[in-house]
Amino acid sequence: MKKFLLPLCVAFAAAPALAQAPGPLDGEWRGRSDGGSCNAPLEYIIFIESGLVEGTATDATARGPVPNTKKGPPPAPTPGLWQIHGLVKPGGSFSLIAVASVKGTDRREGRLNVTSQGGTLTITERSGCGRTARLSKS
Repeated sequence: MKKFLLPLCVAFAAAPALAQAPGPLDGEWRGRSDGGSCNAPLEYIIFIESGLVEGTATDATARGPVPNTKKGPPPAPTPGLWQIHGLVKPGGSFSLIAVASVKGTDRREGRLNVTSQGGTLTITERSGCGRTARLSKS
């Protein structure tokens, strides 16, 4: 029992020393994008902690399926929520992955370019609507 207890205690004692120090981008970032070619602005909320990025982007103009009076196939609903993930890279510029929360086989995924300039993060879409957002720390 003592053979396992001592290494376990050492591991718990070393854990705080292994944690990364907070980076300059750590914190909560908020902002709104332009509408891009889709005329659909997104509201961004991104959390950065020790280089890990998690967040969401929501489209308040997104609508679900509407009643179809012409008996044809209904149009697919537009994504109203995007999940954002990634890692901060040193050097002021990095990329993130955005995945839309949609049902069925309509999987939508995109890449976002992020540039850090002073107290602002600038996010641009590589594809899709081509929106640009400026986020500030809150």
